[in-house]
Amino acid sequence: MAPIARLRDASGHPFWSYGFRPFFLLGSLFATAAMLVWLPAYYGEITIPTAMAPRDWHAHEMIFGFLPAVVTGFLLTAIPNWTGRLPLQGRPLIGLVLVWLAGRLAISTSAATSLTFAAVVDLAFLALVAAVTIREVVAGKNWRNLRIIAVAGLLLAGNVVFHAEVLHSGAADIGSRLGIAATIFLIALVGGRVVPSFTRNWLARENPGRLPSPFDRFDIATLVVSACALLLWTAIPEGAATGLLLTLAGGLQTVRLLRWAGYRTWRDRLVLVLHIAYAFIPLGFFLAAAAAFGWLAASTGNHAWAAGAAGLMVLAIMSRASLGHTGRPLVASRWVQSVYGMLIGAAILRICAALDPSLTALLPLAWLGWIGAFALFAASYWRVLTGPRQQA
Repeated sequence: MAPIARLRDASGHPFWSYGFRPFFLLGSLFATAAMLVWLPAYYGEITIPTAMAPRDWHAHEMIFGFLPAVVTGFLLTAIPNWTGRLPLQGRPLIGLVLVWLAGRLAISTSAATSLTFAAVVDLAFLALVAAVTIREVVAGKNWRNLRIIAVAGLLLAGNVVFHAEVLHSGAADIGSRLGIAATIFLIALVGGRVVPSFTRNWLARENPGRLPSPFDRFDIATLVVSACALLLWTAIPEGAATGLLLTLAGGLQTVRLLRWAGYRTWRDRLVLVLHIAYAFIPLGFFLAAAAAFGWLAASTGNHAWAAGAAGLMVLAIMSRASLGHTGRPLVASRWVQSVYGMLIGAAILRICAALDPSLTALLPLAWLGWIGAFALFAASYWRVLTGPRQQA
């Protein structure tokens, strides 16, 4: 994700010069604000003016509100490097951001309008993102990256299913699982490219020795089995067949992670955190398998994937890409390391809270950890994301 040379600032302000700037900053602020109101709403202390059930609002805004913003920032930044074309910037970028904000407002105030209106406004964002990204990849004839766009398109499909379920039955289950499954497979697909690549680059320069294994048939088999497990889990989350396939996928993902030599990167926190984030993927498979067998609550695996894998990988990618694309050294400051620590703690506490609901203090602690991580990221990266690119 190195910045392309022929970048122009169409709007006159650096904030609108690249997709990662507004979507990373606003995404992190939204992750903070949405979670800030969630726990009081969960305890019945406040009421969110949405026509959705509180649990569905929380799931939707995390899976289909917060995560697509960061994914969009990543895609709008990566695609110009895949295609050699100029990035979306200026007024078109502003328009896309406004559509995303309109979706958040429509969902959260749907009690005053209607769920149908909210669904139309909300779905417009991912539909526009799909159209823009497909156009750029096709125009640049970068066919091999269409698979990443296709997986990201599953988020749109999941969002459609989510809204259809809410409109039909008042609750969304399959849509939530499809959104989580698409997110985890996207991380597995993109992570399989960036994690070993960044690890190899750092090890070759700083710690010669064992390097990550190259992408081969084992990775392909792991992705195929994982995709099948996630699809079966989406459709049938309980049962022996689902549990066995999830267990197999978890084992393969564990071996895949170990092949990347992450234990040798402990001195570079920007690289190490990628491995820790990815580790929540096999953990989520194992926990979801246990839930499929009826041994655990389903929310344990969900939160390992959503809070652990997705939340931490989002912070890892945002912190690294923001530094690299603004000409700053790729070094994790103490503030950034604190962000990582808070999110790791929040994910572990949230999983433990699902494992034993009687430990009532864990949920507020996890809530504070998530809010603290994303609020601190937004504060520490504010100048990075809004200021000009540093000159070498």
